[in-house]
Amino acid sequence: MPSSRTRVAAVAAAAALAGGGAGAGAVALSHGTTVKTVTTEQPAGAAPVADTTLTVGQIAKASTAGVVEVDATSTGSSSSPFPWGRPSQGESSAMGTGFVYDGAGHIVTNEHVVDGASTVSVKLSDGSTYKATVVGTDPSTDIAVLKIDAPASKLHPLTLGDSGKVQVGDGVVAIGNPFGLDSTVTSGIVSAVDREITAPDQSPIEGVIQTDAAINHGNSGGPLFDLKGDVIGVTAQIESNSGGNDGVGFAIPSNTVRSIADQLVSSGKAQHALLGVGVRTGANGVVVADVQSGSAADAAGLTAGDVIVEVDGRSVTTAARLRALVDSHAPGDKLTLTVHRSGDTKTLTATLGSR
Repeated sequence: MPSSRTRVAAVAAAAALAGGGAGAGAVALSHGTTVKTVTTEQPAGAAPVADTTLTVGQIAKASTAGVVEVDATSTGSSSSPFPWGRPSQGESSAMGTGFVYDGAGHIVTNEHVVDGASTVSVKLSDGSTYKATVVGTDPSTDIAVLKIDAPASKLHPLTLGDSGKVQVGDGVVAIGNPFGLDSTVTSGIVSAVDREITAPDQSPIEGVIQTDAAINHGNSGGPLFDLKGDVIGVTAQIESNSGGNDGVGFAIPSNTVRSIADQLVSSGKAQHALLGVGVRTGANGVVVADVQSGSAADAAGLTAGDVIVEVDGRSVTTAARLRALVDSHAPGDKLTLTVHRSGDTKTLTATLGSR
């Protein structure tokens, strides 16, 4: 039974939860916000650039067709460390959410939804169900990619946004299948960024988005949208005293999802980028404590005592932020590092290795 202590819980639902509507409360959403179009000033003769904010209803209408239900059946025990996973013995099933990644039928969900599954099926928004193949999983980021053989006309891929641009206070929308309630839409804001949660293999997942949008068991693997309708995260965990939504949910950032999903689609395996430095958060940036010999950092010319202040032009003020930026890349990618060294500013290029 769940402990009464506050803890982070995976939000995949066991089959027993899917049929019990008594514990699920109805959530009323307001869709009355008008569309706001802001035109930024441009130089004379330049075409205006519009920044369009959509309503919750518009996002739901445009995106629900790309959200799927994932059902995983397991025989025997599961290695999932999350308290709301499948029972430990016998045949059981778990339900989660996923979304269409591309027109080839690839589906993105959480690794803990399909962990140990012997069979997996995907139900599209129109009710049609397809047997799914697990293309690859990555327990270090809790991301899995499935594949279904569905007609192109039934596949509605969603667009991944840039999670690096997400800010506290931004509006967000979650779509998923909590407690088996298909295509449930909730909304809220970004409560915090750059959080850290623990992956199924106990690795830290950096750069996580915290939201107060209601997510519950069954939302695992579902998309978290910004108000442009782009996916900025994959809902994965909640922190709760009660075992239900207490307004603290976590989504794996889309930049991490993109990097891992592309690798899984390509090869069925995910490699993780390595810079090769030991770091700590300093007063004005990230201080390099040590550099691994032969690493990407070593080849780039980083030395102990350097202070990293930017990565690819983005400000870096904490060690967690640096790790998140590295984790959002694949081995072989190049990073431009801006560092302060003995009163000088230097620009270094590092070609990331693999861990």
